[in-house]
Amino acid sequence: MTDGSVVEAALEDTREKMARAVDHARAEFAAVRTGRAAPALVERLRVDYFGSEVPLQQLAGFNVPEARVLIINPYDKGAMKAIEKAIQLADLGVNPSNDGQVIRLVFPQLTAERRKDLVKVVRQRAEDARVAVRGCRRATRHDLEALEKDGELSSDDLEWAEKELEKLTHERVGEVDRLLAHKEQELLEG
Repeated sequence: MTDGSVVEAALEDTREKMARAVDHARAEFAAVRTGRAAPALVERLRVDYFGSEVPLQQLAGFNVPEARVLIINPYDKGAMKAIEKAIQLADLGVNPSNDGQVIRLVFPQLTAERRKDLVKVVRQRAEDARVAVRGCRRATRHDLEALEKDGELSSDDLEWAEKELEKLTHERVGEVDRLLAHKEQELLEG
C-alpha cells in the first residue's frame, strides 16, 4: 500500500492540466471580437518575419486610443507588410491601414446577426474547454483505478480521490461557465 502522496501528486497534476484548459478557454474568448478594439484580438497572430513564424506581440506594441480603434506600432518598420498580411489572413473583418509608421485597425460595429454567430462560437469553445476538463478527470480516475487494482492504493483512498476529482472538476467547469457568461454578455451588449 502507498501513502496519500501518489494521490496528492495525481490530483496536483490534474489541477494543473485543468487550469491550463481554463486558461486556454480564456485566451480563446479574448480572441473573439466584441466590437471593441483589444490587443488580444491580434497579439497571438503568427507573422512570417524573416522566414520565422513569430507572434505579433513580439514584433509590435499596441495602443487603443478609441473603443473601436487599435493601433499597432511595429518595432521594426520593415515588418509592416508582413504584419498587414498576417492581419488580412486572420480574417478579422477589418482592413489594416498603414501610414508608414503604424498600422491602424478600425473595427466596425457588429450586427445583431454577427453577435449571435459569435455567441455560438464562444459557446462551442466553452464546451471544448469543459470536455478538456472532464478528459483530465477521466484520465486521472483511470490511473487511480489502475493503482487500486495493482494493490498500490486502498479503496478508501480511491474513493476520497474520486470525490476530490469531482470537486475539482465542478470548480473548473464553473470557472469556464463564468467566463462564458461574461463573454456572452460582452458580445450581446452594444
